[in-house]
Amino acid sequence: MREAVAVGLSAGVLLAVPRLALALGTPDLITLATQAVIFGLAAASLDLLIGYTGLISFGHAAFFGLGGYVVAILAINAADGVAPGLRDAWAVWPIAIAVGAGAAALIGVLSLRTSGLQFIMITLAFGEMLYFLFVSLKSYGGDDGIGFRRRNLIGGVDPRDDVAFYYIALAALGLFLALASRFLGARFGTTLQAIRQNPRRVNAVGVRPRPYQLAVFVIAGAAAALAGALQANALRYVSPDMLHWTSSGELMVMVVLGGVGSLFGPVLGAVVFIVLQSLLGRWSEHWMLAMGPVLIAVVLFAPRGLWGVLTGPGRAPIRTGGEGGQNG
Repeated sequence: MREAVAVGLSAGVLLAVPRLALALGTPDLITLATQAVIFGLAAASLDLLIGYTGLISFGHAAFFGLGGYVVAILAINAADGVAPGLRDAWAVWPIAIAVGAGAAALIGVLSLRTSGLQFIMITLAFGEMLYFLFVSLKSYGGDDGIGFRRRNLIGGVDPRDDVAFYYIALAALGLFLALASRFLGARFGTTLQAIRQNPRRVNAVGVRPRPYQLAVFVIAGAAAALAGALQANALRYVSPDMLHWTSSGELMVMVVLGGVGSLFGPVLGAVVFIVLQSLLGRWSEHWMLAMGPVLIAVVLFAPRGLWGVLTGPGRAPIRTGGEGGQNG
């Protein structure tokens, strides 16, 4: 009941942000909230791997960056007269999701042959390979990245309207959370929990863990690519930094702040992270020095994360790595 109340209150606050920002005369708050929602989607997708499957991926930002680059490259080609029909979000975003899912399937097939520390390192390696690939593409900006003029068209919605775009990003987040809650509450989710706890026992009763792990890996990659597509539209700019391992680290920090294995917690973690980044960044470029103690305090005094503080006692915090990351 407390979790349902927390979800309802959180949804109400997120829905009210634009009106509150305009009433206070701070429209920049809408841009900040949009960033929090987008990164909340990316962090929640990573939590599917860490919290529900026991797979610690350090290359998750690669899918985030791929989604962004798909949008940017198609936008530039459309502006040059190549495939001008690819301006519509209903055409571009599914392509970004498909590219993210395809890349996740390929990387997942290879990475899931390993476990534990080896899995962490191989996902990091794949992420860095993609990062340096886009750094080397000088025709698409290389290190500097590329910008484009217009956001994707979304039906009758004016894509230049920041309020409308915020609600589009919020709708994407809400849809993902609803679908993820649905399949996590079904037999598929129960099997994932069993695999996270002891994949050898699951394999012993006749269920192969690897197909389930691969399915979640693909779903998480597709959701991260959608978040990347939204980020590219929000900024009208992409760069290889979106794929860098430091971006994966930031997503992991958001998951830990909000609460591993809570699904809604990483969204709260993303909000807190983005707000702290904005506030602390005004004081110093070394804002991560202040973020560190906050993260340590959460780990020590709130092992279930900030979401656990809101919802009260619940199941024990998720343990990942070790046996939980092995495959049958």
